[in-house]
Amino acid sequence: MAINKQPIARKCRSFDGLSPVVMGFAKKVYTDEKAAQLGKAANPRRKKVSQYGQQLKEKQKVKFVYGVLEKQFEKYYHKATNMKGITGDNMLQLLEQRLDNVVYRLGLGKTRRAARQIVVHGHIRVNGQKVDIPSYSVKVGDVITLRQKSTESELFKGLREGTGRVTPKWLSFDAANLTGKVEALPTREDVDFEPQMNMIVEFYSR
Repeated sequence: MAINKQPIARKCRSFDGLSPVVMGFAKKVYTDEKAAQLGKAANPRRKKVSQYGQQLKEKQKVKFVYGVLEKQFEKYYHKATNMKGITGDNMLQLLEQRLDNVVYRLGLGKTRRAARQIVVHGHIRVNGQKVDIPSYSVKVGDVITLRQKSTESELFKGLREGTGRVTPKWLSFDAANLTGKVEALPTREDVDFEPQMNMIVEFYSR
């Protein structure tokens, strides 16, 4: 499995408006407005970029946030085009349904990178069955738990006091039992940053 080792803060600065908060790396908790201001301030001297350049940059940003490589990201696009509804929204839904993202959004991993490692190392159970594939797509009704041995690990046992992260409305999390559940399919409103998916669709439609 390929690993993205790009520096988080530096990479976030290269994407206008993307705060490290989205990546789980900010030490302070900012409001959405403050996070956006930080992202804009990171690159005050903007050069005029072509339409293609803007589309490419937006694609790179969304890939970076979810930790997905090019070949797999393009597969999500093609799958989204065959689904009913808006292609860009479908892509976001597929990305949010990734197991590593769900583990992160539930607060079981501090970052998506950490969540990916948690999945790969076999800590996660979906409906009682071991799943160690980060790209596994969860479904409505799926129950996400930790393996019994992992619940006593220093890495997780403190989570019983709460993760400190706001759980998106399409998921629920029982801190006492370290159990998450997929209550509904994610929508664009559930995403914790503002991707311009229309640009990505236009990029692949060229």
